[in-house]
Amino acid sequence: MAGDKEAKARWADIEAPVFNETAFTAPPPLNEATVAVVTTAALHHRDQESFLPFSADYQVLDGSRRDYVMGHWSPSIDMTGFAYDMNTVLPLDRLDELAADGTVGAVSSHHLAYHGVQQDLSALRLDSGPAGAKRLKDSGVDVVLLTPI
Repeated sequence: MAGDKEAKARWADIEAPVFNETAFTAPPPLNEATVAVVTTAALHHRDQESFLPFSADYQVLDGSRRDYVMGHWSPSIDMTGFAYDMNTVLPLDRLDELAADGTVGAVSSHHLAYHGVQQDLSALRLDSGPAGAKRLKDSGVDVVLLTPI
């Protein structure tokens, strides 16, 4: 696919950031942990504004709703799976099942969506990434399930 080759060539020379220290905290046992999803599918609710191209901000998703719209755009993505079953991108129904059977302690009432298409990671790394993490931590989230798109 020409779009895929072009995208790979465009991003081939971007260096990944190097961190001197790795941030890590030990979560409680999974059956006691509150889990949230963070997706890069640029999801939003129908009554929220869609992501702008290369937007580094995030949307807060209400976990009790199921009116998600995918705002992610890329010549390399096929949105058929999401259109058929939102759980391919935002597996809230599966997490609810895991909470019901005691595998996880609880599912957060809120989740985060970022736009996965980024040219400059500095705003995400220095601003919206830490802000989103703080928001989840302050709301009692112990574990994040990342669904990259």
